[in-house]
Amino acid sequence: MRDRVVPPSGPTAWLTTFTAATMAFLAVFALALALASGRLADRWSEGLANSATIRISAPADQMERQTQVVLELLSTTPGVASARALTDDEQRRLLEPWFGPDLPISALPIPRLVEIIEASPGYDGEGLRQRLAAEAPGAILDDHTRWRRPLTVAAERLRFLGLVSILLIIGAMAAMVTLAANAALATNAQVIKVLRLVGARDSYIARAFVRRFTLRALGGAAIGTILGMLAVLALPSADAAGGFLTGLGFQGAGWLLPLLLPPLAAVIAFAATRFAAFRKLRELT
Repeated sequence: MRDRVVPPSGPTAWLTTFTAATMAFLAVFALALALASGRLADRWSEGLANSATIRISAPADQMERQTQVVLELLSTTPGVASARALTDDEQRRLLEPWFGPDLPISALPIPRLVEIIEASPGYDGEGLRQRLAAEAPGAILDDHTRWRRPLTVAAERLRFLGLVSILLIIGAMAAMVTLAANAALATNAQVIKVLRLVGARDSYIARAFVRRFTLRALGGAAIGTILGMLAVLALPSADAAGGFLTGLGFQGAGWLLPLLLPPLAAVIAFAATRFAAFRKLRELT
């Protein structure tokens, strides 16, 4: 009898189910973005934290001698695990995304790059710069600080935006479910009056709406979550995608996190419908 208080179909039923499915679908992508941004920030920070680059600018006839001087200097620098000069092919691959694959490295005055791998506890950056200035004036040390900080901050902000998006989605779901519950209660005002005449308490009537809308939200969110996870699964892999969106998705135990969305949607629907039901019943008194 209690389930029949709320019609099994109609605009409110479709609205609740569709809203829950849509919000869950969007929440899956927001969650994937937040997790991927966190991994991206860690990867960028770790990838650049233990490395540095020396850029050698010198006339062509002095480039090899300057490079050798820098390598010998680095071999005696405490805190430097290894150092090597990048080959022409490696430098061509670094510049290929901007200038294409046919860049004539040998014909252009491109600086020679020396890659440094830092050892624990690290080297004295200021001391190394002073030694380079004295022994190899054309060499400039870049410890990647100016690159690492903006990249990490950007990834952290993306993660924050992902979390904020999830909160906004939750709020929108609660608002839509509340509106749907109010509409259903208003539509069934005459039924509610009859139930009161035969002795039904407001708690009994409210539980009927709460149960029906909670199940609708749970079912819709489950559908949206499954579709969202399939869509994320269909994204290109990290190797195939490359670039900034590398690794966008879930990894390992992270695939379990979207499964929390349907129960969360049910809890939201329960609270929103219960609040709306008792408020509307007081108005109908």
